[in-house]
Amino acid sequence: MDDHLVGWLTALDEDRLARVLANRPDAIAAPWPRRIDALAHRLTNGFALMEVMRGLPLPPLEILQGCLVIGGRPTEDELARFLGVSTSEVIPWLDRLYDHVLAWPAPDGRIDLAEAVAQWWTAPCGLGEPLAAYLDSWMLNTEALRRLCRILDLPYQGGKRQVAVRIIGLLSDSERLAELVRQAPDGTMEMLDDFAWDGPVRSVDGNRFVTPGTPEKWAAEHGLLFRTQWDVAEMPREVALALRGPDYRGPFTPDPPDLGTTRIDPEAVEHAMCLAAPHIVDRVTALLENTDKTPLPLLKNGGVGVREVKRVARETGCTEEETRLLLEISAVARLIALDEGAGGLVPTDRFDAWRLEDAPVRLRVLLAAWWRMERSSLRRTENRYPTVLGDDPAGETIARIRWAVLGALAMVPEGRGFATLPELVQSVHWRAPLLDRQLLADCAPAIIEESRLLGLCAHDTLTDLGRALAALGTIAGNEGDETAPQIEHDPVLAKCSVTALAGAQRTALFGADLTAVVTGPPSVELASLLDRAADRESRGAASVWRFSPASVRRALDSGGTADSLLSDLSMAGTLPQPLTYLVHDVARRHGEVTVSSVGCIIQGSDPALLAELVAHRRLAKLGLRLLAPTVLAGSAPAATALATLREAGYAPVPVDDGAEITIRRAPNAGRLTLLPGGRVAELDPPPSLLEPPPDPREHARRLLVNGGSAGPGGQTWAVIGRMATRLPTAQQSLLGFVVDRDVRALITLSDGVTATISHGELRSGVLDAWCEEAGDYLEFPLNEIASVTSTY
Repeated sequence: MDDHLVGWLTALDEDRLARVLANRPDAIAAPWPRRIDALAHRLTNGFALMEVMRGLPLPPLEILQGCLVIGGRPTEDELARFLGVSTSEVIPWLDRLYDHVLAWPAPDGRIDLAEAVAQWWTAPCGLGEPLAAYLDSWMLNTEALRRLCRILDLPYQGGKRQVAVRIIGLLSDSERLAELVRQAPDGTMEMLDDFAWDGPVRSVDGNRFVTPGTPEKWAAEHGLLFRTQWDVAEMPREVALALRGPDYRGPFTPDPPDLGTTRIDPEAVEHAMCLAAPHIVDRVTALLENTDKTPLPLLKNGGVGVREVKRVARETGCTEEETRLLLEISAVARLIALDEGAGGLVPTDRFDAWRLEDAPVRLRVLLAAWWRMERSSLRRTENRYPTVLGDDPAGETIARIRWAVLGALAMVPEGRGFATLPELVQSVHWRAPLLDRQLLADCAPAIIEESRLLGLCAHDTLTDLGRALAALGTIAGNEGDETAPQIEHDPVLAKCSVTALAGAQRTALFGADLTAVVTGPPSVELASLLDRAADRESRGAASVWRFSPASVRRALDSGGTADSLLSDLSMAGTLPQPLTYLVHDVARRHGEVTVSSVGCIIQGSDPALLAELVAHRRLAKLGLRLLAPTVLAGSAPAATALATLREAGYAPVPVDDGAEITIRRAPNAGRLTLLPGGRVAELDPPPSLLEPPPDPREHARRLLVNGGSAGPGGQTWAVIGRMATRLPTAQQSLLGFVVDRDVRALITLSDGVTATISHGELRSGVLDAWCEEAGDYLEFPLNEIASVTSTY
């Protein structure tokens, strides 16, 4: 633990500490630390710091590089001189690093860096390890260092440390190094410049390092290059800085690059959003209903083949791009999943519940899935789309690029759109410099196109829906993280989704030619009604459906009647007489011939016996009905009918006729809703939102009150041994680990109450520990703890 960090945190006032905690919610996630030293430990976690660095723009990261290159603990003035700017220009960005605890000011005015920064950043400014790291290596003993001193014409008396100091002093001096290189073989300076500016690690020809007279062998003998492998060499940091010259300054880009914009019509942007939002919900419904009828097979190596994508696009009326995008979004949203028995991807129970929700809720589920998705559906590689639902090695990076692109677009003022895509990519790189720049350039066009299809972007700017999603930043979590916050319940996003769907048309113009025309985007409910009773002929600014005897019969087959269908249609517009006649005509002939499914057939030679079976109360559950004097049909399977008849005192025998007939039964219990085709959906309970982290200001106040108190410290074992008298020695030791090492354990109190605890402290005869069941710190009397069990 860095004492300087603890001291700095302790000296902060409530406002500044609250700002630090607001920037680092990971440090106060449950179970939140109760002391400054515990908070400091959280704040310096290596993986957490890497996540913080990923979210910072270019200037603070350039400052971190500058501190690493200078080495030691630089002052603000030293840092400013290295970057070639005034101290006043550096201080605001340093404060940003302090607020994220990547660095902090020491009492002596110098800058302390978190250890993890150097671990993650091994080549700051393109420079290698310090020369001392190579000279202290096990590969160089004292005799080798003295030999290097003789070659460099330096005194070689003294120990290894003294010899290393002389070598470093020579090779880090630009003038002395330039004089030395003038004695080198031809071509040496060019080779060294390549390492100094495009290194520090480069592939080399190992043979040239053992061939006399070559630049490589000369550089290695003079300590300018060190070969870590036969064909890999590295240049130390001081050597590269000396070769770059005394005028070299570290990169520092405090101002974002210019992003040209053009004037756009805000009403056109809103109109495009209102067109795209209902369309995308409607298309997902159509696509998944298609997979319900025909499971989507996967390729042997995973993913959906191009032929299947084109088939689904043709059958649903989607474009190929829409099909690719919506299939992957549906998979992330868990609306479809692989069913081995069905032989491919089929809708899940979650889809049944999803389509019973209001349209804005359905839209937000899709947007949240796209926000977490770790693939880019429309990114082209070598002018080809990737395999739908195939593995992408970039994975999480693509999701981060998506967040960064929309974050940059959110900075474009309303009423303006970005001028060129290269300028946008450059702006994104400034805001998220740790992202792979080539991957960013490849993914950016695809992300813009996907955003357009989803109604998040239009006319090269974000819609209100896109701005609401971009404001959520990186809180969405990973694609497969079940514990990630459910951003579809964000209130701002919810409000914008309602607005995006408010302009959807809920009425249609019914013509005497048996067509229905919707001028504008149809609402999901209207599109579903018309899709059920008519065939869609066109989409776009206006959508057209055509009624036919087959389409009306399809609607009646789903369980409706002529009157209910006409009633539903009349709510969408005035119905012409030809359409009413068509519906009644089809309804009159509907059911002239019936087809029944049966579970079993019961035959007998005695009509009176079969009539008795139909009237028998104990056989009512078999659903028997008389088809002919000697033939009964039952709704139960043959095996069930045999067992029930035998229990009732009859002696039936099975007949192996090679036919096995089953039927679908409607559910008789539970909150189930019958859907077309006999499928059922159970409405999911309202999702439980994750417990939010403590309020930063409230927690800052709590930390400042608690200060650095840490309980009895070394007296842990003595206190537990004296107070926890119900526990055997082994369990007392385990309880001590809960206090001293934050071990997680299950305790049982004398009254039988159990609790899963961790992060314990001893206070006046009680164990004050985090209780997972309560989601808070609770006090447990030591003398009431009856048992302690490890949870690992």
